[in-house]
Amino acid sequence: MAEAANPAQAPITHRRILTIAGPIVLSNATVPILGAVDTGVVGQMGLAAPIGAVGLGAIVLAAIYWIYGFLRMGTTGLVAQARGAGDAPESGAILMRALMIGAAGGLLYVVLQWPIFALAFHLAPGSADVEGLARTYMQIRIWGAPATIALYAVTGWLIAMERTRGVLVLQLWMNGLNIALDLWFVLGLGWGVGGVAVATLCAEWTGLALGLWLCRDAFAGDQWRDWVRVFNRAKIRRMMAVNGDIMIRSILLQGSFTTFLFLGADLGDVTLAANQVLIQFLEITAYALDGFAFSAEALVGSAMGARDRLALRRSAWMSSLWGMGLAVPLGLAFWAGGPWLIDLMAKAPEVQAAARVYLPWVALAPVIGGASWMLDGIFIGATRTREMRNAMLISVGIYILALLVLVPELGNHGLWAALMVLNIARGVTLGMRYPALERAASAA
Repeated sequence: MAEAANPAQAPITHRRILTIAGPIVLSNATVPILGAVDTGVVGQMGLAAPIGAVGLGAIVLAAIYWIYGFLRMGTTGLVAQARGAGDAPESGAILMRALMIGAAGGLLYVVLQWPIFALAFHLAPGSADVEGLARTYMQIRIWGAPATIALYAVTGWLIAMERTRGVLVLQLWMNGLNIALDLWFVLGLGWGVGGVAVATLCAEWTGLALGLWLCRDAFAGDQWRDWVRVFNRAKIRRMMAVNGDIMIRSILLQGSFTTFLFLGADLGDVTLAANQVLIQFLEITAYALDGFAFSAEALVGSAMGARDRLALRRSAWMSSLWGMGLAVPLGLAFWAGGPWLIDLMAKAPEVQAAARVYLPWVALAPVIGGASWMLDGIFIGATRTREMRNAMLISVGIYILALLVLVPELGNHGLWAALMVLNIARGVTLGMRYPALERAASAA
């Protein structure tokens, strides 16, 4: 069936939402598998240092790459709105701008790799063996920075165009190739930690090639090389404003979780380990709800671009209905199956016991945090990023107050309670701004 001239006019149905969300959920499910294989393969070397080196190197690179995570979110919102407005040339120009930002950011990391690595090892020092192997791993993988960051833009474009099956295909290709090359390079050829890095590098660059092919419609015309359009000052200023707000918001959110982990460390090694285990439950929640948050981004953005207030409301409501409909059984599953998962992830009896004590908090987390996750998707689609930034500033202020009051009185229970307060504050502050979002959709 041919696509409607204006995709925002297509009915907002449960099937349409699930078509967007389903592949994202499946795609996210493959992410932990790759990490487990990387760890398992280097673990066959029989030494602790290679495992620590791959883990440390991967964390450092993921952290610096995600500084450009705004490209995924900003591209989705802007392209969805261009699509909703029926402006196909602009959707291609947006992708081109985002790809150029990604390439420039990646090349900057390549040039600045030595000071970046020095700072990383200063902040997270390891043994001489671990640091040496981690440096080898990172020196190879850093050459994939342009591809990895550009892939944020590719993924954002595919989500905005409601082509999330392409996102799934891309993830399956990259992870599948990475795993196959891991086994060959490390176990077959004996390349060790360097083999893991080369495998990932190959997956990143071939993944970008596949991603660009999946986005081939954006390059079908001349819009991607219409430099007057691509370098339109007003469009660039808007893109920079959207991306800047998202970056600030993401830094604040990441800082909040980092503070949670650091404060947990002050409560003892057992508590820190228990919290680290339970944080994995929150990761599972994020992976599961991402699909419906992304569907909200695409559909709300399209409705905003079409100036269709009713479609925006229906997109926000139905996506959130599915998101919250998943959050409740997920929380129940954590409550019922949490002890088994804890025992699977931690073998120390004292860590298992401590994690069980705080398990009710992560069972509540999907229900308490579901609104904030879904509203993030709604506001990203509408590119109301200034409101997101301001809401996060207020929420983090409330979170800090909660930490100051609750942690001294309740210890780790207070720490988890403060994290729940943060999610409630995020939901409330964004929810209060939602009516203004609908009014903006109906404005001429």
